[in-house]
Amino acid sequence: MSAQQTLLWIGTYPVAGAGTPVGQGEGIWRVDLDPATGALSNARQAVETPSPSFLALRGTVLYAVNEQTDGTVSAFDVVGDTLVHRATVPSGGADPCHLVLDAHGDALLVANYTSGTLGVLPLDADGGFATLGPAQVLGHVGSGPDEDRQESPHAHFVTLDPSGAFVLVVDLGTDEIRRYRREEGRLVEDGVAAVLPAGKGPRHLTFSADGRFAYVVGELDVTVRVLAWRGGVGTLVQTVPATTVPAAERRLPSHVVRDGDRLLVGVRASDVLARFAIRADGLLEPVADDALPGAWPRHLEVVDRWTVVAEQVSGGLAVLAADGTVVSTLELPSPTCVLPA
Repeated sequence: MSAQQTLLWIGTYPVAGAGTPVGQGEGIWRVDLDPATGALSNARQAVETPSPSFLALRGTVLYAVNEQTDGTVSAFDVVGDTLVHRATVPSGGADPCHLVLDAHGDALLVANYTSGTLGVLPLDADGGFATLGPAQVLGHVGSGPDEDRQESPHAHFVTLDPSGAFVLVVDLGTDEIRRYRREEGRLVEDGVAAVLPAGKGPRHLTFSADGRFAYVVGELDVTVRVLAWRGGVGTLVQTVPATTVPAAERRLPSHVVRDGDRLLVGVRASDVLARFAIRADGLLEPVADDALPGAWPRHLEVVDRWTVVAEQVSGGLAVLAADGTVVSTLELPSPTCVLPA
Protein backbone atom coordinates (compact mmCIF):
# COMPACT_ATOMS: atom_id res chain seq x y z
CA MET A 1 0.00 0.00 0.00
CA SER A 2 1.31 3.45 -0.85
CA ALA A 3 1.97 5.93 1.95
CA GLN A 4 -0.20 8.63 0.39
CA GLN A 5 -3.94 7.99 0.63
CA THR A 6 -6.89 9.86 -0.89
CA LEU A 7 -9.60 10.64 1.63
CA LEU A 8 -13.18 9.97 0.53
CA TRP A 9 -16.27 11.29 2.27
CA ILE A 10 -19.25 8.94 1.95
CA GLY A 11 -22.90 9.95 2.39
CA THR A 12 -25.43 7.33 3.47
CA TYR A 13 -29.10 6.52 3.86
CA PRO A 14 -30.66 5.14 7.08
CA VAL A 15 -29.33 1.68 7.87
CA ALA A 16 -32.79 0.16 7.31
CA GLY A 17 -32.90 1.57 3.77
CA ALA A 18 -34.31 4.51 1.85
CA GLY A 19 -37.72 5.65 2.99
CA THR A 20 -37.35 4.35 6.55
CA PRO A 21 -37.21 6.65 9.58
CA VAL A 22 -34.00 8.63 9.90
CA GLY A 23 -31.86 8.99 13.00
CA GLN A 24 -30.85 5.32 13.32
CA GLY A 25 -27.13 6.03 13.52
CA GLU A 26 -26.48 6.74 9.86
CA GLY A 27 -24.12 9.54 8.99
CA ILE A 28 -21.10 10.61 6.98
CA TRP A 29 -18.22 8.16 6.75
CA ARG A 30 -14.59 8.60 5.80
CA VAL A 31 -12.62 6.03 3.80
CA ASP A 32 -9.07 5.91 2.45
CA LEU A 33 -8.37 5.08 -1.21
CA ASP A 34 -4.91 3.93 -2.26
CA PRO A 35 -4.20 5.78 -5.55
CA ALA A 36 -1.66 3.14 -6.62
CA THR A 37 -3.79 0.02 -6.16
CA GLY A 38 -7.42 1.14 -5.75
CA ALA A 39 -7.60 -0.52 -2.33
CA LEU A 40 -10.05 0.86 0.23
CA SER A 41 -9.34 0.93 3.96
CA ASN A 42 -9.84 2.67 7.32
CA ALA A 43 -13.61 3.16 7.09
CA ARG A 44 -15.18 4.86 10.08
CA GLN A 45 -18.15 7.06 10.80
CA ALA A 46 -16.99 10.68 10.97
CA VAL A 47 -20.26 12.15 12.23
CA GLU A 48 -23.84 11.07 12.91
CA THR A 49 -26.44 13.07 10.98
CA PRO A 50 -29.81 12.03 9.51
CA SER A 51 -29.87 10.70 5.94
CA PRO A 52 -26.94 12.65 4.43
CA SER A 53 -27.60 11.30 0.94
CA PHE A 54 -25.52 13.86 -0.98
CA LEU A 55 -22.44 15.92 -0.11
CA ALA A 56 -20.54 18.99 -1.32
CA LEU A 57 -17.26 20.52 -0.20
CA ARG A 58 -15.98 24.11 -0.09
CA GLY A 59 -12.48 24.33 1.29
CA THR A 60 -12.65 22.96 4.82
CA VAL A 61 -16.45 23.00 5.10
CA LEU A 62 -18.48 19.93 4.16
CA TYR A 63 -22.19 20.25 3.38
CA ALA A 64 -24.78 17.47 3.48
CA VAL A 65 -28.44 17.34 2.59
CA ASN A 66 -30.58 15.66 5.23
CA GLU A 67 -33.04 13.80 3.02
CA GLN A 68 -36.23 13.81 5.07
CA THR A 69 -39.71 15.33 4.88
CA ASP A 70 -38.67 18.41 6.82
CA GLY A 71 -35.65 18.91 4.60
CA THR A 72 -32.48 20.44 5.99
CA VAL A 73 -28.85 21.02 5.04
CA SER A 74 -26.01 20.66 7.54
CA ALA A 75 -22.54 22.22 7.49
CA PHE A 76 -19.50 20.61 9.11
CA ASP A 77 -15.97 21.86 9.66
CA VAL A 78 -13.35 19.42 8.43
CA VAL A 79 -10.82 19.05 11.22
CA GLY A 80 -8.16 16.60 10.07
CA ASP A 81 -10.15 13.55 9.05
CA THR A 82 -13.06 14.30 11.40
CA LEU A 83 -16.18 16.45 11.06
CA VAL A 84 -17.47 18.99 13.58
CA HIS A 85 -21.07 20.14 13.21
CA ARG A 86 -21.42 23.85 12.56
CA ALA A 87 -25.09 24.47 11.73
CA THR A 88 -28.24 23.01 10.20
CA VAL A 89 -30.80 25.08 8.27
CA PRO A 90 -33.97 24.35 6.25
CA SER A 91 -33.33 23.24 2.66
CA GLY A 92 -36.34 24.95 1.09
CA GLY A 93 -38.45 21.86 0.59
CA ALA A 94 -39.07 18.19 1.26
CA ASP A 95 -36.52 15.41 0.79
CA PRO A 96 -33.47 17.30 -0.48
CA CYS A 97 -31.47 14.84 -2.59
CA HIS A 98 -28.76 16.89 -4.31
CA LEU A 99 -26.79 20.09 -3.81
CA VAL A 100 -24.03 21.99 -5.54
CA LEU A 101 -22.05 25.18 -4.95
CA ASP A 102 -22.95 28.14 -7.12
CA ALA A 103 -20.36 29.52 -9.54
CA HIS A 104 -18.48 31.68 -7.01
CA GLY A 105 -19.04 29.42 -4.01
CA ASP A 106 -21.21 32.03 -2.32
CA ALA A 107 -24.38 29.92 -2.21
CA LEU A 108 -25.57 26.33 -2.06
CA LEU A 109 -28.16 25.28 -4.61
CA VAL A 110 -30.37 22.46 -3.29
CA ALA A 111 -32.72 20.17 -5.24
CA ASN A 112 -35.66 19.12 -3.05
CA TYR A 113 -37.13 16.00 -4.62
CA THR A 114 -40.62 15.59 -3.18
CA SER A 115 -41.58 19.27 -3.18
CA GLY A 116 -39.88 19.84 -6.55
CA THR A 117 -38.29 23.04 -5.30
CA LEU A 118 -34.88 24.66 -5.70
CA GLY A 119 -33.52 26.16 -2.48
CA VAL A 120 -30.84 28.88 -2.52
CA LEU A 121 -28.76 29.02 0.67
CA PRO A 122 -26.33 31.98 0.84
CA LEU A 123 -22.91 31.36 2.37
CA ASP A 124 -20.66 33.81 4.19
CA ALA A 125 -16.94 34.33 3.68
CA ASP A 126 -15.85 31.39 5.84
CA GLY A 127 -18.39 28.96 4.39
CA GLY A 128 -21.08 29.26 7.05
CA PHE A 129 -24.75 29.83 6.33
CA ALA A 130 -25.35 33.56 5.88
CA THR A 131 -29.05 33.25 6.73
CA LEU A 132 -31.17 30.98 8.93
CA GLY A 133 -32.79 29.42 5.89
CA PRO A 134 -33.01 29.72 2.12
CA ALA A 135 -32.94 33.21 0.63
CA GLN A 136 -35.07 31.85 -2.21
CA VAL A 137 -37.33 28.89 -2.79
CA LEU A 138 -38.15 28.42 -6.47
CA GLY A 139 -41.03 26.08 -7.23
CA HIS A 140 -42.54 24.67 -10.38
CA VAL A 141 -45.77 23.16 -11.71
CA GLY A 142 -46.51 20.23 -13.97
CA SER A 143 -46.63 16.45 -14.10
CA GLY A 144 -45.91 13.52 -16.39
CA PRO A 145 -47.74 10.40 -17.62
CA ASP A 146 -46.27 8.03 -15.01
CA GLU A 147 -48.88 8.36 -12.26
CA ASP A 148 -46.68 6.72 -9.63
CA ARG A 149 -43.53 8.79 -10.22
CA GLN A 150 -44.64 11.93 -12.07
CA GLU A 151 -47.68 13.19 -10.19
CA SER A 152 -45.89 16.52 -9.58
CA PRO A 153 -42.50 18.20 -10.10
CA HIS A 154 -39.55 16.29 -8.64
CA ALA A 155 -36.27 18.20 -8.65
CA HIS A 156 -33.62 15.48 -8.71
CA PHE A 157 -30.43 17.29 -9.69
CA VAL A 158 -29.11 20.85 -9.90
CA THR A 159 -26.08 22.02 -11.84
CA LEU A 160 -24.59 24.98 -13.68
CA ASP A 161 -24.77 25.57 -17.40
CA PRO A 162 -21.27 25.27 -18.96
CA SER A 163 -21.25 29.02 -19.65
CA GLY A 164 -22.02 29.78 -16.02
CA ALA A 165 -24.92 31.96 -17.12
CA PHE A 166 -27.67 29.62 -15.96
CA VAL A 167 -28.64 27.29 -13.13
CA LEU A 168 -30.31 24.10 -14.35
CA VAL A 169 -32.68 21.78 -12.47
CA VAL A 170 -33.36 18.29 -13.81
CA ASP A 171 -37.02 17.57 -13.05
CA LEU A 172 -37.95 13.88 -13.09
CA GLY A 173 -41.62 14.65 -12.51
CA THR A 174 -42.19 16.96 -15.48
CA ASP A 175 -39.65 15.57 -18.00
CA GLU A 176 -37.90 18.95 -18.16
CA ILE A 177 -34.60 20.65 -17.53
CA ARG A 178 -35.63 23.89 -15.86
CA ARG A 179 -33.52 27.03 -16.33
CA TYR A 180 -32.84 30.00 -14.05
CA ARG A 181 -30.72 33.09 -14.68
CA ARG A 182 -29.06 35.52 -12.31
CA GLU A 183 -30.53 38.98 -11.99
CA GLU A 184 -29.37 41.51 -9.40
CA GLY A 185 -27.89 38.84 -7.19
CA ARG A 186 -30.91 36.55 -7.29
CA LEU A 187 -32.13 33.68 -9.43
CA VAL A 188 -35.19 34.23 -11.61
CA GLU A 189 -37.15 31.73 -13.66
CA ASP A 190 -35.99 31.64 -17.27
CA GLY A 191 -38.16 29.00 -18.87
CA VAL A 192 -37.21 25.46 -19.80
CA ALA A 193 -33.81 24.57 -21.26
CA ALA A 194 -34.98 21.23 -22.66
CA VAL A 195 -38.13 19.12 -22.76
CA LEU A 196 -37.56 15.37 -22.78
CA PRO A 197 -40.05 12.86 -24.25
CA ALA A 198 -43.04 12.34 -21.95
CA GLY A 199 -42.62 9.74 -19.24
CA LYS A 200 -38.85 9.37 -19.50
CA GLY A 201 -38.03 10.79 -16.07
CA PRO A 202 -34.70 12.63 -16.44
CA ARG A 203 -32.58 12.18 -13.31
CA HIS A 204 -28.96 13.39 -13.59
CA LEU A 205 -26.82 14.95 -16.32
CA THR A 206 -23.26 15.84 -17.19
CA PHE A 207 -21.66 17.87 -19.99
CA SER A 208 -19.00 17.19 -22.60
CA ALA A 209 -15.57 18.68 -22.00
CA ASP A 210 -16.26 21.54 -24.41
CA GLY A 211 -19.81 22.14 -23.13
CA ARG A 212 -21.40 21.47 -26.51
CA PHE A 213 -23.32 18.37 -25.42
CA ALA A 214 -25.32 17.29 -22.39
CA TYR A 215 -25.74 13.64 -21.42
CA VAL A 216 -29.00 13.03 -19.55
CA VAL A 217 -29.98 9.81 -17.76
CA GLY A 218 -33.63 8.79 -18.16
CA GLU A 219 -34.51 6.91 -14.98
CA LEU A 220 -37.96 5.77 -16.08
CA ASP A 221 -37.11 4.49 -19.57
CA VAL A 222 -33.51 3.28 -18.96
CA THR A 223 -31.84 5.58 -21.49
CA VAL A 224 -29.09 8.11 -21.96
CA ARG A 225 -30.00 11.07 -24.15
CA VAL A 226 -27.51 13.33 -25.88
CA LEU A 227 -28.54 16.96 -26.20
CA ALA A 228 -26.71 19.44 -28.39
CA TRP A 229 -26.22 22.39 -26.02
CA ARG A 230 -26.06 26.02 -27.05
CA GLY A 231 -27.04 29.23 -25.31
CA GLY A 232 -28.64 27.40 -22.40
CA VAL A 233 -30.86 25.30 -24.68
CA GLY A 234 -30.65 21.55 -25.28
CA THR A 235 -31.76 19.85 -28.50
CA LEU A 236 -32.12 16.07 -28.64
CA VAL A 237 -29.69 14.43 -31.08
CA GLN A 238 -29.32 10.83 -29.83
CA THR A 239 -31.01 8.28 -27.55
CA VAL A 240 -29.24 5.07 -26.47
CA PRO A 241 -30.18 2.35 -23.95
CA ALA A 242 -28.48 2.89 -20.60
CA THR A 243 -27.68 -0.83 -20.55
CA THR A 244 -28.29 -3.90 -22.68
CA VAL A 245 -28.35 -6.24 -19.68
CA PRO A 246 -31.86 -7.64 -19.09
CA ALA A 247 -33.32 -7.53 -15.61
CA ALA A 248 -36.24 -9.35 -14.05
CA GLU A 249 -37.23 -6.19 -12.24
CA ARG A 250 -37.36 -2.61 -13.45
CA ARG A 251 -33.93 -1.22 -14.26
CA LEU A 252 -33.18 2.25 -12.94
CA PRO A 253 -30.15 4.22 -14.13
CA SER A 254 -28.90 6.58 -11.46
CA HIS A 255 -25.80 8.75 -11.68
CA VAL A 256 -23.77 9.67 -14.77
CA VAL A 257 -20.12 10.78 -14.88
CA ARG A 258 -17.94 11.90 -17.76
CA ASP A 259 -14.31 10.89 -17.46
CA GLY A 260 -12.35 12.27 -20.40
CA ASP A 261 -13.76 10.70 -23.56
CA ARG A 262 -15.86 8.09 -21.78
CA LEU A 263 -19.24 8.20 -20.06
CA LEU A 264 -20.09 6.04 -17.03
CA VAL A 265 -23.64 5.25 -15.86
CA GLY A 266 -24.69 3.27 -12.80
CA VAL A 267 -27.75 1.08 -13.45
CA ARG A 268 -29.68 -0.29 -10.48
CA ALA A 269 -31.48 -3.67 -10.52
CA SER A 270 -29.21 -4.74 -13.38
CA ASP A 271 -26.39 -3.71 -11.03
CA VAL A 272 -23.90 -2.79 -13.72
CA LEU A 273 -21.62 0.08 -14.56
CA ALA A 274 -22.38 0.95 -18.18
CA ARG A 275 -19.47 2.36 -20.18
CA PHE A 276 -19.80 4.48 -23.33
CA ALA A 277 -17.22 6.05 -25.62
CA ILE A 278 -17.79 9.72 -26.45
CA ARG A 279 -17.05 10.20 -30.14
CA ALA A 280 -15.48 13.31 -31.64
CA ASP A 281 -18.96 14.44 -32.74
CA GLY A 282 -20.25 14.19 -29.15
CA LEU A 283 -22.41 11.11 -29.76
CA LEU A 284 -22.15 7.89 -27.73
CA GLU A 285 -21.07 4.36 -28.56
CA PRO A 286 -21.72 1.55 -26.03
CA VAL A 287 -18.54 -0.18 -24.86
CA ALA A 288 -19.45 -2.56 -22.02
CA ASP A 289 -21.73 -3.31 -19.09
CA ASP A 290 -19.46 -4.16 -16.17
CA ALA A 291 -21.07 -6.37 -13.51
CA LEU A 292 -20.80 -4.98 -9.99
CA PRO A 293 -20.21 -7.14 -6.91
CA GLY A 294 -23.06 -5.52 -4.96
CA ALA A 295 -26.56 -4.15 -5.48
CA TRP A 296 -28.08 -0.81 -6.37
CA PRO A 297 -25.29 1.51 -7.62
CA ARG A 298 -26.71 4.87 -6.56
CA HIS A 299 -23.67 7.07 -7.11
CA LEU A 300 -20.17 6.88 -8.52
CA GLU A 301 -17.09 9.01 -8.89
CA VAL A 302 -13.78 8.67 -10.73
CA VAL A 303 -10.95 9.26 -8.25
CA ASP A 304 -7.26 8.86 -9.10
CA ARG A 305 -8.29 6.95 -12.27
CA TRP A 306 -10.36 4.46 -10.23
CA THR A 307 -14.17 4.37 -10.42
CA VAL A 308 -15.63 4.23 -6.92
CA VAL A 309 -19.26 3.03 -6.80
CA ALA A 310 -21.65 3.41 -3.85
CA GLU A 311 -23.79 0.24 -3.71
CA GLN A 312 -26.72 1.32 -1.60
CA VAL A 313 -28.78 -1.84 -1.05
CA SER A 314 -26.02 -4.41 -0.57
CA GLY A 315 -24.14 -1.94 1.59
CA GLY A 316 -20.64 -1.34 0.28
CA LEU A 317 -18.21 0.42 -2.01
CA ALA A 318 -16.68 -1.15 -5.13
CA VAL A 319 -13.62 0.11 -6.99
CA LEU A 320 -13.23 -0.62 -10.70
CA ALA A 321 -10.26 -0.18 -13.01
CA ALA A 322 -10.68 1.50 -16.41
CA ASP A 323 -11.32 -1.87 -18.07
CA GLY A 324 -14.19 -2.67 -15.68
CA THR A 325 -12.25 -5.06 -13.45
CA VAL A 326 -13.27 -4.91 -9.79
CA VAL A 327 -10.08 -4.33 -7.79
CA SER A 328 -11.44 -3.84 -4.27
CA THR A 329 -14.60 -3.72 -2.16
CA LEU A 330 -15.47 -2.45 1.30
CA GLU A 331 -18.58 -3.00 3.42
CA LEU A 332 -20.34 0.21 4.45
CA PRO A 333 -23.98 0.77 5.50
CA SER A 334 -26.24 2.10 2.68
CA PRO A 335 -23.74 4.38 0.87
CA THR A 336 -25.29 6.97 -1.44
CA CYS A 337 -22.57 9.48 -2.36
CA VAL A 338 -18.81 9.45 -2.97
CA LEU A 339 -16.95 12.74 -2.53
CA PRO A 340 -13.14 13.06 -2.78
CA ALA A 341 -11.67 15.39 -0.17
